[in-house]
Amino acid sequence: MHIERFRNRNRHPVYFRPIFSPRVFRGNLNTVFTDIFEETARKDTGVFSPAVDLVDTKSSLQVKVELPGVKKEDVEISLKDDILTIKGEKRDEKQEEGDNRYYVERSYGSFSRTLTLPALVKTDEIKATFENGILEITLPKEEEEKPKEVQVEVQ
Repeated sequence: MHIERFRNRNRHPVYFRPIFSPRVFRGNLNTVFTDIFEETARKDTGVFSPAVDLVDTKSSLQVKVELPGVKKEDVEISLKDDILTIKGEKRDEKQEEGDNRYYVERSYGSFSRTLTLPALVKTDEIKATFENGILEITLPKEEEEKPKEVQVEVQ
């Protein structure tokens, strides 16, 4: 921590004050420890949570999900109202008798990601492809109904 010297306006003796306040330091320290413990907890519990991108284009919503090591038979996609759910399971390879594992850092297990879609989609035109561990879902947008202006006669 850097400390600077200053004199107060009344020319009293020199005081020292930290440039960074204890509140800011405590907040930064809490952030560091939270990040460390969350990462450790995620690895220890074996939780697998795939990364997801949701991109809103002019004509459709594009969803990309990273699923390395997952087979397409182990993935289930469903859409109800405006909620897209992607479920699946990343399976562990079978351990051979006599194998000694020194490190097991990859996560395995069931996963589920739920996304609220920002627009209405045409449910009969949804397409999904799975290639090289990337699941791509294309959801064509429903054309928004334009408000109709109606003339009402006053009687």
